[in-house]
Amino acid sequence: MRSVIENLPASKIREVANAAIGRADVLPFWFGESDEPTPDFVTEAAVASLRRGETAYAHNLGLPALREALAGYASGLHRPVGPERIAVTSSGVNGLMIATQALVGAGDEVVAVVPVWPNITAQPAILGADVKRVSLQVRDGAWQLDLERLLAAITPRTRLLLVNAPNNPTGWTMTRAEQQAVLDHCRRTGTWIVADEVYERLYYEPDPVSGSSHAAPSFLDIADADDRLVVTHSFSKSFLMTGWRLGSLVVPAALTADIGKLIEFNTSCAPVFVQQAGIAALQGAEAFVPGLIGRLKACRDTLVPRLQALPGVTLAMPAGGMYAFFRVDGEDDSLALAKRLVTGVGLGLAPGAAFGDEAEGWLRWCFASRDPARLVDGVERLKRALGL
Repeated sequence: MRSVIENLPASKIREVANAAIGRADVLPFWFGESDEPTPDFVTEAAVASLRRGETAYAHNLGLPALREALAGYASGLHRPVGPERIAVTSSGVNGLMIATQALVGAGDEVVAVVPVWPNITAQPAILGADVKRVSLQVRDGAWQLDLERLLAAITPRTRLLLVNAPNNPTGWTMTRAEQQAVLDHCRRTGTWIVADEVYERLYYEPDPVSGSSHAAPSFLDIADADDRLVVTHSFSKSFLMTGWRLGSLVVPAALTADIGKLIEFNTSCAPVFVQQAGIAALQGAEAFVPGLIGRLKACRDTLVPRLQALPGVTLAMPAGGMYAFFRVDGEDDSLALAKRLVTGVGLGLAPGAAFGDEAEGWLRWCFASRDPARLVDGVERLKRALGL
């Protein structure tokens, strides 16, 4: 076994969840998914596909109809994107791995904005790359980008920049000005950007110009079609399809054929019936997604002020994503605290340490719940555990 694989850390979120095995009284807010099921119109499309016998292989890059639908969806949110730039992947994380395989090799330098979902930084490390971490900074309880520090870290030696915004776990969202500065700098250094934008629709702040909050700022809003940019999307969050494992990439057209080769060597293709569900999701997007965002915003606005009101708790209102990321004064071991919460009061949260050393001492609370009363109950349990 390669040493880099042996040294990969086990999931600390799973470690906390394992401490609650067999308990029916736990409120589980640890994983990054809603407790709502996939909408019926999506599920029914998959069932219909299965009944038609659509169980054979598909094109490596995805069904033409899904690539067309994804291109139309992206073009409705951002600058026009053609289907020749779309690759369908077997989940967002699979898309990230394929993009990393396409762009990074052993000894290459990669810069990552952290804290972040650990898979993002583990993937280039698995391939033998040297990953440099540039941390967001906490100011007035909010995680913010030190732009000068990030740009200084990206040099002509930097093969790839990894950035996730809206960010898991912090809720930090990159501004248009920050994206433009990073894109201009990476053009000068010849650095590729892989932007994980799976939470782009889970955005709650209005655009200062249009007043719309249809999506978070995206590199696709400002980049040219041939820029060294790969954007990763997923059906998991905006369409409640975490278990379906369906994602996509937007890439420069010159890269598409090679991405198809890598899909062949990784998974061959996404299942046809899952892709048909994806087509249905996109066709029904504007009838479904705004309502989901409204429900998530109500959950955020239920949870965050209650946490902010607790003595010793630090957090800021997240602009995007589905997480409240907070810390409690005097609690510096997030894994120990998360285990104490789940065993003591049945409150299941993710330890910040799961997202890197930069997030030690913090806790992530996924607020995507169909019943906001569960969030209120969770706060009461937290108060009891903290003696408040």
